[in-house]
Amino acid sequence: MEKAQGGKAYGLLKSHQEDKLNAINEAFLTDEQYADVEDLACKLDMFKRKYMEFDLNDKGDIDMMGLKRMLEKLGLAKTHLELKKMMSEVAGGASQTISYTDFLNMMLGKRHAILKLILMFEGMNKEEKRPEGPASPKNFSQLP
Repeated sequence: MEKAQGGKAYGLLKSHQEDKLNAINEAFLTDEQYADVEDLACKLDMFKRKYMEFDLNDKGDIDMMGLKRMLEKLGLAKTHLELKKMMSEVAGGASQTISYTDFLNMMLGKRHAILKLILMFEGMNKEEKRPEGPASPKNFSQLP
C-alpha cells in the first residue's frame, strides 16, 4: 500500500478526525441530558466544523495556539494568562488542551464560560445572511 503524502494525507487526517467527532456527536444525540436542546443535531454539526477549524495540531484537541488563533480571528486577542484561564475554565484543571467533549459540554451546558459567550456572539453575527450574487443596479438618487 502506498503512503499518502501532502494534500491527500491531510485530507485523510481530517476525514479520520471528522469520523471521531461524528461518533462523539452521536453519543451526545442519544444522551438524555441533552434531549431537550433545540436543534441539537444542527448545533452539533456547527460545533464540529468550528472545532475542526481551530484544531491546529490535528490531534483532536484545541491547544493554546488554536485558542489564540480563534480569538484573534474574532478580533479578540488575549494575553497568555487570559488564554490559560479560559483553557482551565473549559477543560477543568491544568489541562493544556480542550477536547471536543469538553468543548461540547461547554457549548451545550448551563455554565457561561467566557469562551462560550465569545463563540455564541460570533455565531449570532454570522447568521445575518447577505444577499448573494451581483448587487442590484442603482441610480444616482439611491446612492448615499
